[in-house]
Amino acid sequence: MAHDTENLAIFRGLLKFKSNVQKIWGVLIFLSIVTTIEVVLGIVKPQSLMGMFLGMKLLNWIFIILTIVKAYYIAWDFMHIRDEKSGFKGSIVLPLVILIPYLSWILLVEADYIFEVMRTGFVSWNF
Repeated sequence: MAHDTENLAIFRGLLKFKSNVQKIWGVLIFLSIVTTIEVVLGIVKPQSLMGMFLGMKLLNWIFIILTIVKAYYIAWDFMHIRDEKSGFKGSIVLPLVILIPYLSWILLVEADYIFEVMRTGFVSWNF
C-alpha cells in the first residue's frame, strides 16, 4: 500500500517521514519538546518574561501560545483533521478560533475583577 507523502509531513511539509510510525514518533517528540519548554519555564520563571504585555505577564502569553500549538498538532495529526474535507475542517476549526479567544477574554476579565477585589482589601486573601 503506497503512502501519500503529504500525509507523512509535518510543519507544512518542512519535515517528511517515510512511514506513519516515524511520523507519530516525530510529532510525539515535537510535543514532548514543547511540553518540556513549558515545564522548564514554569519552574524557572525568568525575570525577563515577567514584564506585562496586554494586561498579562509575557510568560503567561507564552504558555497560552505553546498550549494552542500543542492542541493544533494533536488535532491535526493524531485526530487526522488534516485528511478531512475543507468543509469539515472549517466546522471544527472555526468554532475553536472563535471560542478560544472568547474564553480567554472571560478568564482575563474575571481574573482582573478578583485581583482588584483582593487588592483593595474588600475581601481578604484566604488561599
